[in-house]
Amino acid sequence: MHIHAVCPQCGTINRLVKEKLDTHWREARCPSCRAPLFPGRPIGVDGAGLARHVERSDVPLLVDFWAPWCGPCKMMAPAFQEVAALLEPKVRLLKLDTEADPDAGARWGIRSIPTLVLLDKGREVARQSGAMSAPQILRWIEGHGVR
Repeated sequence: MHIHAVCPQCGTINRLVKEKLDTHWREARCPSCRAPLFPGRPIGVDGAGLARHVERSDVPLLVDFWAPWCGPCKMMAPAFQEVAALLEPKVRLLKLDTEADPDAGARWGIRSIPTLVLLDKGREVARQSGAMSAPQILRWIEGHGVR
């Protein structure tokens, strides 16, 4: 079985063998730019980058809508970083700065930050506003059947 994953560096769509990915995901690199496909950290995206991941990736996505001036966003950032290292390659974690791209925040109906949006196969599975710890994020994701 094959899955598609968007390169976090160059945006190329990569076709991967799912069975190999389960054991060799740390070695997975984009053939176009040679960047790791699963770097174990959140990936910063703008609205267009988020759209590309949503439309073309088979990997579930967890998106943190945040802003640099937001205190709770800053408090949650280390937890989000920690969770990225634990969840890849099963879930791709993305960060979208709503200050830098307010249109993307509006398109997604973001009314408060931080807001986490969990997407699977291009559709929204769950949404949660407010800062969470790493264990809370993990429980929330697992509660929605993604992991």
